[in-house]
Amino acid sequence: MIQKQISTENARSACPLGSSKNDGQLKQLYETAFPKEEQIPWDDLVRLIGEMHLDFTAYYEGEEFIGFTIVYPRPSFNWYWYFAVKEELRGKGLGQKILNQLIERYKGQSCVLDMESSRQECDNKEQRLRRHAFYLRNGFRDTNVYRCWDDLEMTMMMMGPGTFTLQDWDEIIGELRKYWTWD
Repeated sequence: MIQKQISTENARSACPLGSSKNDGQLKQLYETAFPKEEQIPWDDLVRLIGEMHLDFTAYYEGEEFIGFTIVYPRPSFNWYWYFAVKEELRGKGLGQKILNQLIERYKGQSCVLDMESSRQECDNKEQRLRRHAFYLRNGFRDTNVYRCWDDLEMTMMMMGPGTFTLQDWDEIIGELRKYWTWD
């Protein structure tokens, strides 16, 4: 699997009029893979790549765009902020390959991620349960930390040593608010 680092410069060129036939898919996947409540507007996210020193990586099998990850590296733990695989390629082991590469990149460091809670009643309950099981199989554990954004309940999962608390989550959000605020 080929990894391509995304910077502020090449993310802007990766928009629909980008130089590669695959590059426009990056923004499209971002805008379709996550609920609106979880999205930062694309232009703001692109700006944050440089300002927050985000590790934004696109993944390819040969020439085919597979998915992307965005990690916010922090001293105490790395936040796996966004992780998406194209819908038509899910369930084929490609997400597993990407996660394995991500785990290897941050080997020996604590990592956290937030995801839609599987305990909340919703229309995509099965998807949430599969996603939760996927992360458990890959070494993440539940932190039993939950937070609601509007009507969406999120839960935190963690890999590596240490614990993750609501205070840790508040610190991440506080850092994000230094660079970007939402309505």
